[in-house]
Amino acid sequence: MKAIVDKSGCIACGLCVTNCPEVFRIGSDGLAEAYADVTGSLEASASEARDGCPVSVISLED
Repeated sequence: MKAIVDKSGCIACGLCVTNCPEVFRIGSDGLAEAYADVTGSLEASASEARDGCPVSVISLED
C-alpha cells in the first residue's frame, strides 16, 4: 500500500510523523512526505495518521 501526501494543502503540523514515523517524515521543503510503503504491520498507524490529519491531505492507496 502507498501513502500519498498532497503537499499543496499540507500545513506541516507533523501529526502524521508522530503517528507513523516509519512511513511519514518532514521533507527538506518543510512539508510532510511519505517515504516508505505501508506494510501490513504499519497499516493501523498509517490509517491513524490519515484520519488524524487536520487538513485531510493524506490518502492510502493499494
